[in-house]
Amino acid sequence: MEDHARARSGSPADEPAPEGACVLDRVRLGAGGPLARVRVADGRITHVFAEAGTGGRVAAADGERVLDLDGRVLLPGLWDAHVHLAEWAGARHRLDLAGTASAREVADLVRRRGGAPDERGGGTVLFGYGFRDGLWPDAPHKRLLDAALPDRPVALVSADLHAVWLNSACLALVGRGGHPTGLVRETECHEVLAALPEAPAAVVDGWIADACEAAAARGVTGVIDFQYGDTVGDWERRSAGFRPAVRVAAAVYPSRLDAVVERGLRTGDPVGESGLVTAGPLKLFTDGSLNTRTALCRDPYPGLEGTEGAHGIEETSPRELVRLMRRAAAHGIQPAVHAIGDHANTVALDAFEAVRCRGRIEHAQLLSPEDLPRFARLGVTAGVQPRHATDDRDVADRHWAGRTARAFAYADLLAAGARLEFGSDAPVSPLDPWLAVASAVGRTDDGRPAWHPEQCLTVPDALVAAARGRRLVRVGDPADLVLVDVDPVRAGTDTLRTMPVHATMTDGRWTHGPYRTS
Repeated sequence: MEDHARARSGSPADEPAPEGACVLDRVRLGAGGPLARVRVADGRITHVFAEAGTGGRVAAADGERVLDLDGRVLLPGLWDAHVHLAEWAGARHRLDLAGTASAREVADLVRRRGGAPDERGGGTVLFGYGFRDGLWPDAPHKRLLDAALPDRPVALVSADLHAVWLNSACLALVGRGGHPTGLVRETECHEVLAALPEAPAAVVDGWIADACEAAAARGVTGVIDFQYGDTVGDWERRSAGFRPAVRVAAAVYPSRLDAVVERGLRTGDPVGESGLVTAGPLKLFTDGSLNTRTALCRDPYPGLEGTEGAHGIEETSPRELVRLMRRAAAHGIQPAVHAIGDHANTVALDAFEAVRCRGRIEHAQLLSPEDLPRFARLGVTAGVQPRHATDDRDVADRHWAGRTARAFAYADLLAAGARLEFGSDAPVSPLDPWLAVASAVGRTDDGRPAWHPEQCLTVPDALVAAARGRRLVRVGDPADLVLVDVDPVRAGTDTLRTMPVHATMTDGRWTHGPYRTS
């Protein structure tokens, strides 16, 4: 029997079939694995039998379904360990600005779209999402949007969620009529977005339910939702209305920390009625982003030397970071610290060392060599987004020139013993873990040679990071599983990127595929 298959003695036929029990027959047990039979009941994997060349069929108890999977590959369910679900769900209904090459091109899109109603703002605000201005030849400015659409408020969110570009009508709507450019960044960006009109909660919840279904169709069984706001409260409301197709860990922001502490909620505690939602980590920020040149770095950004903000910005002082982390950890809430620049990552690791708690660093994009072993030593997970490495390679080459050998350094992190968990940062990149796996393995997504190929991961290591550390399908584990039509270890990066997902199971229930009953 394989190490995958630490099965109990006996067979499924020896005991009555619990409700929802099924046998997955003739499955490949993991990427490159042997044929096996796997039994699921009560939301858990109860038996794993390697076929060992017998070719036989497993006997089923009364009422138990036996599914012949014809050699498909069975993997641990995939997670997206960093999403903004409401933003991602809303972005699917917004003006798509991805791939625009200039501010003027965006303004032209706004002009053409301006007469159409926008669902999210009830027809008042025209929302767009996905511009990346780091390499543009011109700068975003309210004048361009005013010329394109003077009378209707326009709010365009950058792909990294760290900036929003507004026209004068929208600036007036949010009480910032005197803003000089209309391009609002970082903390002020979040404040502006919170002040804009939103679709009714029922509409947003419907979009989110649809987004969870779409995620399940790509093999996702869980997400960490870092949506800004009262994420725990929002998911408590949603779970009374529908059962999400994925597990959700709902992050906490500092403005809600006291309320969560008062309730006695710890990271991992159940929230709401669905059984699939838990309280997540406390989200904290040390810096901004690469595209906005606000990631906090040891070296100045080219062309900004000697100016204020030449090294990026400090979102939270080290002292305040330690204070918030210490308060959270004392009440069982793990911190998740946003850190992109190399100096920001040092500050975040210093804080973990001071507090002596486990947690996460989100992004970890540019690292100093001496910080690599600290992740493992301190028990800090690196929550990374491999698609960012391929999306941002040109911006990194320009703004982190001479330092990119230590950018998105996933192989170096693994070699240093760090735990990696993949996410998308959706809507920054699409909520699809196979895109992350392909980018981590190939370090390119546009036909160019791999960018820093020394940081490529193997397919097995990438799959482990995409499954939040689960490497094997084992007895006793939650029945969060995905069946794919192609063995990932035999697939090229193009096939990984578009991996055909046959079926997905979360908590022992089919959430996608031909076996789903509701």
